[in-house]
Amino acid sequence: QVQLVESGGGLVQAGGSLRLSCVASGRTFSSYSMGWFRQAPGKEREFVAGISWRGATTYYADSVKGRFTISRDNAKNTVYLQMNSLKPEDTGVYYCAAPALTYRIPESYDYWGQGTQVTVSS
Repeated sequence: QVQLVESGGGLVQAGGSLRLSCVASGRTFSSYSMGWFRQAPGKEREFVAGISWRGATTYYADSVKGRFTISRDNAKNTVYLQMNSLKPEDTGVYYCAAPALTYRIPESYDYWGQGTQVTVSS
């Protein structure tokens, strides 16, 4: 069993930055590829970014490429999402998930955090 806890969300103006964190319990974290997803009101959950278990490979949605950076620190059981140049359309609840069998497909993940709200004002 893996528990995931996100933090770092908040209200920010367009063009601003936020850094999300996801802390995982369990000794198997370092063997999991991880993903970040988001869900806006009335919309389906969508893939944002993914990272391989050693952090050597990363994946991004086209909508965030060049603005967001995913990283991880296995010694701290933590995965991060640095979000720069935020836009109002980035607003939503952000979730981390594990393990990433198929990064872009939410149904392929077994464990989810409770989510953290990100609101970007124009």
